[in-house]
Amino acid sequence: MRASVLTPVMTAAAAVLGSLGTKPQSEWYRSLDKPAWQPPGAAFPLVWTPLYGLIAWGTGRAADAARGDGRRRVLALTGADLAVNAGWCWAFFDRQSPRGGLAAIAVLNGLNLALVREAARHDRVGAAALVPYVAWTGFATALNASIWRRNR
Repeated sequence: MRASVLTPVMTAAAAVLGSLGTKPQSEWYRSLDKPAWQPPGAAFPLVWTPLYGLIAWGTGRAADAARGDGRRRVLALTGADLAVNAGWCWAFFDRQSPRGGLAAIAVLNGLNLALVREAARHDRVGAAALVPYVAWTGFATALNASIWRRNR
């Protein structure tokens, strides 16, 4: 199976699983002290929808360009990255734990960098498509850290 078919399925699955654990309307989340620079709630689906598209397209392109072990590494990193991506939602919202979310997103940042590096070995355009995701996750890390600090 072409990776450019597989990675959109993987990405969509992660998006659905993550959304099931996301509860921004919960009493707990609404009661948290959040920084003034947090984007409005409507911004998150507007940002994540194209980011998931870029993840699916960029990783699929890189994996299709890779051969053998390189292809397996791109797909394994993509799977691990998307699992932790979805897991953040459950750690933060479902477990009601900004600290747990911060731990998950720290792992996600490492996986993001490894994924971009591996993708770049096989397809620079595919790797470049992942850069907005890395940037947004960096922003999300700062937001998660701020929420954790404010609500300890």
